[in-house]
This record gives sequence, C-alpha cells and structure tokens, in this order.
Amino acid sequence: MNQFLCLSGSLRAESFNTRLLGVARGLLDGTGRETEMVSPDDLRALPLMDQDLEAREGLPDAAIRLKRAFAEADGVLIACPEYNGSITPLLKNIIDWVSRPNEELPAARCFGGKPMALIAASPGGLGGMRGLRHVREILGNLGALVVPAQLALPGAGDAFDDSGLLRDAKRQQALAAVIDDLLFWVRAAKGAN
Repeated sequence: MNQFLCLSGSLRAESFNTRLLGVARGLLDGTGRETEMVSPDDLRALPLMDQDLEAREGLPDAAIRLKRAFAEADGVLIACPEYNGSITPLLKNIIDWVSRPNEELPAARCFGGKPMALIAASPGGLGGMRGLRHVREILGNLGALVVPAQLALPGAGDAFDDSGLLRDAKRQQALAAVIDDLLFWVRAAKGAN
C-alpha cells in the first residue's frame, strides 16, 4: 500500500490551494491509497529557517515531524500558492527545514528520487503557473523526481462548486491526470528499488 503526503503552502483558512489539495486528496483516497495531510498547526509551529537556532537547539520538533512525514511517504502532493510570481515563504521554509542534514533522516530520504506532484490555484489568469516553475526547480535541485504533469488552476474564485469539487470537467480531468502521473512514478520508483 502506497502512502502519500499532502501539503499546502498556504495557511489561509479559505485558501484556494488548500481547497484544490482537498479535491486531489479525494482522488488519491478514491484509489485506495493512504494519505496524510500536513497539519496547519505543525506548519505554524515551524520557526523561520535559522541555522543559529538549529546549532543551539537542534532541529525543531515540527521540522523533525515534517522530515519524518516526507521520508515515510512514497509520494508527495504539494499545493503551491503563488506570491508575487514565486514560491510562498511558508513553502520555502518547509523545504528548507526538511532539507537540513540529520543522521536519522538525511535529506536524501526526504527528497532523493521521491516522486512529487505540484498543483496550484490562483484567482488570476495563469493559475499560479509562474510559482510552479520555481517550486519545480527547487525540488529538482534537492533530487526529488517532480512528475511531468501539473495543474495550474486559473479563476480559482469561481472554480469550485458548493460541495467543494471543481466545476469544470476538463479541470477535474487535468487534476486526475496529475494524480495518475504521481501514481505511475511511485510505481516506477518502487520497481527500481
């Protein structure tokens, strides 16, 4: 049984990205896979990346929990809000802490060859596409296998129906294709081991 980690790069209560992640997680759950959603409380407990703090106190507990969740996941699904055409400070902070050296959980166990899928939602016309490029590059530099399929959902303010699902069948199919691609690469990665 594959285990998938789902996380949103936004803490906003009404985040379009967190809503999109919920739809994507539902698709993963529908395939019988086990999913774990990173708690916003864990993300709020994560201090800003600070090597002086790390030298004094070691990795914060929230960072250790995140590293463990990344290491144990067979695949990772990330909803990537776009701030000013790039990655959010929250998501960058998550990646920076998870990539920190640690004997028990080295960065290679968290990122190396691990399939990761990216989705984004934005009220704008590009749907977060500019930010996805930056996240893809950062994760690739860490050795993650960022799957080719991704979804940038424009007009996110009107994209969801009253039940929280996507209104547009083509967008729903595009999101399903991202999930299918993630599942394909997880199977491929497990077959390579």
